[in-house]
Amino acid sequence: MPSTVALSRRAGGIALLAVAATFGPVHAQRSSAPFTIEQVKSYPFPNELAAARTGSRIAWAFNEQGKRNIWVAEAPDWKARRLTAYEQDDGQELTSVQLSPDGKWVVYVRGGDHGSNWGGAPPNPASSPVAPKVQIWSVPFDGGEPKALAEGDDPVISPKGDVVAFVKDRAIWVAPIDGSAAAKKMFAANGDLDSPVWSPDGSRLAFVSNRGDHSFIGIFTNATTPIRWLAPSTNRDWMPRWSPDGTRIVFARRAGSGGAPDSVLARRPQPWSLWVADVATGEGRLLWKSPETLQGSVPSTHGGVNLHWAANGRIVFLSYEDGWPHLYSIAETGGKPLLLTPGDYMAEYISLSPDGTYLLFAGNTGKDPLDIDRRHIVKVPVDRAAPQVLTPGAGLEWTAVATGDGKWIAFISATPQRPPLPAVMPATGGKPTLLAEDRIPADFPTAQLVTPKQVVFKAADGVTVHGQLFEKPGSGKKPAIIFVHGGPPRQMLLGWHYSDYYANAYALNQYLASRGYVVLSVNYRLGIGYGFDFHRPPHAGAQGASEYLDVKAAGEYLRTLPQVDPARIGIYGGSYGGFLTAMALARNSDIFATGVDIHGVHDWTAERARNLLEPRAEPIPDAKEALELAWKSSPVSSISTWKSPVLLIQGDDDRNVRFHQMVDLVRRLSDAGVPFEELVIPDDTHHMMKHANWVRVDAATAAWFDRHFRGGEKAADGTR
Repeated sequence: MPSTVALSRRAGGIALLAVAATFGPVHAQRSSAPFTIEQVKSYPFPNELAAARTGSRIAWAFNEQGKRNIWVAEAPDWKARRLTAYEQDDGQELTSVQLSPDGKWVVYVRGGDHGSNWGGAPPNPASSPVAPKVQIWSVPFDGGEPKALAEGDDPVISPKGDVVAFVKDRAIWVAPIDGSAAAKKMFAANGDLDSPVWSPDGSRLAFVSNRGDHSFIGIFTNATTPIRWLAPSTNRDWMPRWSPDGTRIVFARRAGSGGAPDSVLARRPQPWSLWVADVATGEGRLLWKSPETLQGSVPSTHGGVNLHWAANGRIVFLSYEDGWPHLYSIAETGGKPLLLTPGDYMAEYISLSPDGTYLLFAGNTGKDPLDIDRRHIVKVPVDRAAPQVLTPGAGLEWTAVATGDGKWIAFISATPQRPPLPAVMPATGGKPTLLAEDRIPADFPTAQLVTPKQVVFKAADGVTVHGQLFEKPGSGKKPAIIFVHGGPPRQMLLGWHYSDYYANAYALNQYLASRGYVVLSVNYRLGIGYGFDFHRPPHAGAQGASEYLDVKAAGEYLRTLPQVDPARIGIYGGSYGGFLTAMALARNSDIFATGVDIHGVHDWTAERARNLLEPRAEPIPDAKEALELAWKSSPVSSISTWKSPVLLIQGDDDRNVRFHQMVDLVRRLSDAGVPFEELVIPDDTHHMMKHANWVRVDAATAAWFDRHFRGGEKAADGTR
């Protein structure tokens, strides 16, 4: 990992605009007053920010204590305005928010769990007697009643602004954007159809046909014209993107499945390529091929290869080939790709300007060495390496989009104290303007939140680990808590997080710090933000759990702090963080006195045994070794040394980690005599889609640590 000196060089090649985007606190509460978990969880959370392709209109989804609604604003006053009136905390997500090209309509999806790993019936976190639906809706930008267009998902509005194509029942459907007629299946085709993309003139639709071990890119024109398949092969093709003139398609390609059973434990490159096909003939040609290295494999950061056909004959994509998730562009005729974003930082949440001349992204870069643990908006032309940090400073910014008139850039902004809000700034740079500040409740404890401190320490094997330390001033020995994020490809930051799941964790860390705990959020290996070697380390996960060394090192680091009571160190985390919490308690009850394991994985073999042990004529060469290693990498393999009490929490409709992982661990802990308690949330999912359930989980977590570490002692805020 880079040293402090190396970090000071990270902004090489990056120009920073003079205006900082750090917004001051919007409330001025008494900093000495205690606050509740309900207060710190009352923040609104914006996501799904989108802009129209003409004019200066934007839309986003706002989650206000579980009440999710569509909001809009437009130049010149940028006054935030609510369009929908969903008044219940019913756990129904709003996703796929987008505006019609003319800005007259907002389309969105209501329902489902878009963060889950498998499907099934739509989740029902409110335990409603009426089963929820996943539906596509539209609402006029100027106001009016929302209209349900159809059940379905993944909508895309035609460039003509008249119809919406979407995915339903493994096919592509279409409906009028105003809801004036019923939706209908657009066409028939083999395979599971998804990823619809309209041609620039709205006359044709590209899509992906998944056929098990291979996939095709197809072009639908009309009911009388056969579907055109582009360069069909035995490969998997995905992410079709139209050329600006609508005559060609660029798409990504990787090998189809098959071949002799290979080693499970060996790390091998997963090469991929870019192809360009002629829409009229279907003939394709290779444009670019990735290097056959581990770093050259298909990138696994947000948006994957992030493919765009930009202006000036440039095709843009993301690759990890130089050790960082960077943007490249290549001439549409081929040649050597141009690195657009040189430096030791990553690019994610990438969008192309409406005119195709530049990209916007969130990057952990800037002149301040602390920027490696932040996000700022960066703008870079598609044809030269000239990135500009538009929002330098101590704040955090993400999800940038340019308005259709090219005059504005909208994004989401936060600081260590002020929770996320939409913001706009001139596209040429200038002071950002916050939107919807009045949605932050008057009693939200902005002024009482601490600024987390960057800390850096080393694991036993020499890996450098970053963390954020939350601590309220005070004297005496304090109890400490480690927070372990999930994912695992995530990075916790020096401020409010861009994920609603980790914004919740940030709020809880602040609450714990307010009660006198020293809280350390640890960015263990397997996470993003620190380069390929950190993101894709050897012997991790079910192949050795090397990332646990970083968590253990965090506990040992806390024990070196003079203000920390080494006998009162706890740990909590969710999902992959729940797995690492269980690992800490099972392997090192001598360091971690107690913990809260939220929907964690406890037995890797339960997830892998079926594939590894499936009878076959050609067995997997190292199946037995892989299964044994998966067992040794699981918390349940160390039950005999698990002594510390634990609180287990999970929603029983979890679609990311099977609920049986908790059921199984409860039986094992009970048999071993390990003290535990359980909190089961009926019908909610991995993401605790009801606000009330997150409050319940957070309150239970804090109460657990209070009971084990404080007893009858008063907290720093004077409460018990």
